Amino acid sequence: MHKMFDTIVVVDWSAAGTPKTGADSIWIAVWRAGDVALHNPPTRVTAETILRDILLAERGARRRVLAGFDFAFGYPPGLSARLGGDWRAVWAALAERVEEGAKNANNRFDVGAGLNALFDVPGPFWGNGLKRDIDGLPRKKPGGWGAALPENRRACDALAPGAQEVWKLAGAGSVGGQALTGIAMLERLRHATGAAVWPFEWPADAPLVLAEVFPSLWPMVVELGLVRDAQQVRDTALRLAAWGQDGRLRAALDAPLLQSRDVIQDEGWILGLGDAGKIQ
Repeated sequence: MHKMFDTIVVVDWSAAGTPKTGADSIWIAVWRAGDVALHNPPTRVTAETILRDILLAERGARRRVLAGFDFAFGYPPGLSARLGGDWRAVWAALAERVEEGAKNANNRFDVGAGLNALFDVPGPFWGNGLKRDIDGLPRKKPGGWGAALPENRRACDALAPGAQEVWKLAGAGSVGGQALTGIAMLERLRHATGAAVWPFEWPADAPLVLAEVFPSLWPMVVELGLVRDAQQVRDTALRLAAWGQDGRLRAALDAPLLQSRDVIQDEGWILGLGDAGKIQ
C-alpha cells in the first residue's frame, strides 16, 4: 500500500509562561523519507512560525502532511452552543481572546474566566494558577457537570488511559492551558496554510491535515541522554509513518466516523484510539 502522507509532524505543546527548552517544553518532530528532525523552540510564537513555514514549504513541494498535536482539539458540547456555533466558533473565539507575548506570557486564565461568564454557574473552566484572584475562575473544581455545565470529559478522554479533562487550567496533570493556547495557534495556522482539521473536516485529498495525538497511549522506555518529550514526538512520528504504509493510519483516521455528532462537531478524537476505545 502506498503511503498516505509524505511528511509526518508531531508536536508536544506547552503553556509555559516563560521561554523554555529541554524537558517540559515545546518539541517538534518532522519525519520525511525515513529521517526525523527535531526542533525545540523556546516560545509558542517561535513554534508557530516554524510550523507555518514547514507546512507551507511542504505544500509548495506538493508533499502531503499529517501534523499531530498533543492537546485537545475540542470541548464537550455546551461551550460551542454558548458561542453560537460548533468547533469553528470555539476556535475563532480562542484565537480572538488568547494573547501571546514574545517571551511566552499569555492570558489563558483570564480567557477561561471570560468564557465562564457565558454560563450561569461557576465553571466550566477552573484552576487558577496565579497568585491573584480572577473573578469568574474558580480555584477548585466546581459541580454541575452534565447539567448546568457541559460534561466534564470528552468521550475520547474517558477511554484513553491517563487523559485529563480539558477544563482544568492549573494543578497536577492539567492540560487545559495547552488546549487554550494550542487551539488559538491552530486557528491561525489553518487559515494561513489551508489545512483541514481532523476529525471535524476529513477531505480524503487534503494536502495538509491537523490531528490530535496523545503519545502517552503507547508505552515507552526513555533512551539514555534523550529528553522524554523529544523521544515521544520522535517515536510517535515514526509510528504514524509506519501506519501509513500498512493501512492502520487510514483505519485510525476513519475511527471517529462511527462516533456521535458531538464528537464530529465539538469534541474531536485522539488519533490512534479505536472506535470502542481500543488503542491501535
